[in-house]
Amino acid sequence: MTSPNISVVVVVAAVLAGVMVLGWYLTFSATRLDRLHARLEGARSALDAQLVRRASVALQIAGSGRLDPATSLLLADAAHEAREVDGSDQTSREVTESNLTGALQAAFAEPSVAGDLRQDPVGRELLHELSAAGLRVQLARRFLNDVVRAARVVRRKRVVRYLRLAGHAEWPATFEMSDTPPDTVAGAAFI
Repeated sequence: MTSPNISVVVVVAAVLAGVMVLGWYLTFSATRLDRLHARLEGARSALDAQLVRRASVALQIAGSGRLDPATSLLLADAAHEAREVDGSDQTSREVTESNLTGALQAAFAEPSVAGDLRQDPVGRELLHELSAAGLRVQLARRFLNDVVRAARVVRRKRVVRYLRLAGHAEWPATFEMSDTPPDTVAGAAFI
């Protein structure tokens, strides 16, 4: 008589253990996804801050009077657009930031422009800030895109999709822009 009771207890214990393991796995997956979404928001905020900083430095350079008027106007226009673009429209933000990168590359296409700025202490400081801001934009964008890729991997899992563990969160999108600083400015952060 004891053997049927033992087998029932073993089956119930096995089912409970399976339910507990499944519950732990679902909790682990949901927590991981939540942490990735929090990191994603933090990385997006960090990138936004670095993009604003880069645009501010570009505006300072444009308004410093150390560039020719046409270049200053081109750079000021691109930097102003970058600061005023609607952050909720990612596509227009990417295009606007790429335009600022293009304006910076055009402004510093001639090595003599950066060389003239290096001769002046204020110009050297502005060049240093621009180089540092450009480097920080590159790093922040790469970090954001890495977090986006990690979140996408987790969100593609069947258990996450079928049980809707992501809730109503938007599909994570990478931030694609031209962020290559001008060659004549690239190393100024380390001078």
